[in-house]
Amino acid sequence: MSGSSIYNHRSLQPSGSSTVAAGPQHSITRINDSFEAIRNEFEVLVNEVGVVRSQRDDFEAKVGSQVNELNIIRQSLYELEAQHGKVRQQYEEELSRLRSENHALRQGGGGGGIPPSASHSSATIGPGLAGPTSGNGGVPPFNDPYFSRDSRDRGDRDARERERNERIERDNRERDPMRDRDRDRPVDSRDPKRLKAERMKSDRPDIFSPALPKLPPPGSSSGPPQPSGPGQSSSGPGLASSASSHGVPIPSHPPPGPSSAATSPMMDTHPPASSSSGAVVPINTPGGGFPDEIDLSSLPPEYKREGADWFIMYNPKVEKAFNINLVHTLMHESVVCCVRFSADGRFLATGCNRTAQIYDVKTGFKTCVLVDESVGKSGDLYIRSVCFSPDGKYLATGAEDKQIRIWDIQKKRIRNIFDGHQQEIYSLDFSQDGRLIVSGSGDKTARIWDMVDGTSKVLTINDPDSLNNDAGVTSVAISPNGQFVAAGSLDTVVRIWDVTTGMLVERLRGHRDSVYSVAFTPDGKGLVSGSLDKTLKYWDVGALMSNGIKGRKEGANGSMKRDGDKQSQCTMNFMGHKDYVLSVAVSHDGHWVVSGSKDRGVQFWDSKTAVVQSMLQGHKNSVISIDLSPTANILATGSGDWQARIWSYN
Repeated sequence: MSGSSIYNHRSLQPSGSSTVAAGPQHSITRINDSFEAIRNEFEVLVNEVGVVRSQRDDFEAKVGSQVNELNIIRQSLYELEAQHGKVRQQYEEELSRLRSENHALRQGGGGGGIPPSASHSSATIGPGLAGPTSGNGGVPPFNDPYFSRDSRDRGDRDARERERNERIERDNRERDPMRDRDRDRPVDSRDPKRLKAERMKSDRPDIFSPALPKLPPPGSSSGPPQPSGPGQSSSGPGLASSASSHGVPIPSHPPPGPSSAATSPMMDTHPPASSSSGAVVPINTPGGGFPDEIDLSSLPPEYKREGADWFIMYNPKVEKAFNINLVHTLMHESVVCCVRFSADGRFLATGCNRTAQIYDVKTGFKTCVLVDESVGKSGDLYIRSVCFSPDGKYLATGAEDKQIRIWDIQKKRIRNIFDGHQQEIYSLDFSQDGRLIVSGSGDKTARIWDMVDGTSKVLTINDPDSLNNDAGVTSVAISPNGQFVAAGSLDTVVRIWDVTTGMLVERLRGHRDSVYSVAFTPDGKGLVSGSLDKTLKYWDVGALMSNGIKGRKEGANGSMKRDGDKQSQCTMNFMGHKDYVLSVAVSHDGHWVVSGSKDRGVQFWDSKTAVVQSMLQGHKNSVISIDLSPTANILATGSGDWQARIWSYN
């Protein structure tokens, strides 16, 4: 019995051992199958990667080819614009010559003009001018191939002259479509008081206009950035006049000349001499603008620097002090109306249509986009001004809807809204302690807002001699000591108020056209203003900062008069821009004054001598706004070409 049990047990062993052995064999087979499937999938992926790499190489080759074509096109555009400038200059010279000849013809025949008896036999040779047709009626006192005693030849000459004049006028309209802006643009039905401002404001962009037509995307812009010389339009590609056209309206009227300035009550016809320090240029002497005759191609290599789409020219008459490099190009979806650094210099805020952006200065990365979703989507709403609070927690934005929004940057939410202005907000500035923020508006007021309780103090312009009663505030700045507010306005005057009392302290007169930008020097002793008269001015306000409002008494129109102290004086003129000065800034060390202009250029000036150091060209449209970092040698520019740029100088 027991043996049978043993036998049976032994007989089961082979059977049991074969079953156990079959298990590992089956697992190995499954593993091999899995490896084979993985190997096949890997080979498929390798093949696909090969195909993708081949496609990538093809794309890179195509992109390289397109880049080369674009470079060729860009070079062609440079050449075409240069040729166009030469042709335009020839046309202008020819037109000037013809006008001289017409004038001489009108004065011909003995110097007494065309006799009345000859009027019946005269032929028109220009607007409002006539010349004799008969041989005894007086021969033109010069030899010209277009003039002949034969009436048929003279008729041919007249036709050729009219054709030439029409061609010149057509060329001028093509290069500067803004010349007929006032005629073509619709009338502002919301506020007729702003019609004059429509003409005067430029592309900050067109900060006193009710709405901004959209610019075409930057890719459709024609023409490379070029410096605008005398007689050349600097409105740039993509600008237009009517509401159906593209572009930011640019003022088409020229700044008043000396003749008009001499009769203006706002013009100081006897400016003071320079201060006794001897370090500044007298007011009646040009401060040292960039030489007109300098050409980029003729400059020695050490006096120029060129990038892919920008260049800088250094003044060969002064010692070269620094180099400039493009760090970041920040693309936007509309005109960049304003740029502003944070107090620590780490971030840059920009304002455009409906949105404000914040960028990391070092990386160029967009860290934040602020947009008020509660505002209706129809129409434009340009952010005219942005300003960081000193602690960097808040960003203030001023817009066309007359409201100042204070944003909590971290939460991307509106902390509070300051409402009270009657027209658009064009400028904002925080006090250094962060308690106050000052705003400037087209309603001819500046306001000082308390960040804690939201109350405001109104600084009103009510001068009886204000130019045409049009004194919209375009720019405001708080002095470093927090005691004073400076404001530039359309009526050419820079005004200074006392922050504590709200009283008007001074009116600084000297500009011949609207003042678009004001900036205090870091030490608070100087104030720089930029104007549509194409100049900057340096005002010595050191005595004002030192004495405060001591020894003053209230004068007419609520202003304060000082006993025994002289008015703050303009001690330097910065002359050299070819078009309107739209924005000014002073470097953190006080050594440089920087200005942006409608001529598309940015100029660096020595703050002690008003002599220009360099001219930077890189934007394809007006440089609307500039700012200098308060902590480093960094420059930011905003333009009508839908770009903001960050530059370094060292």
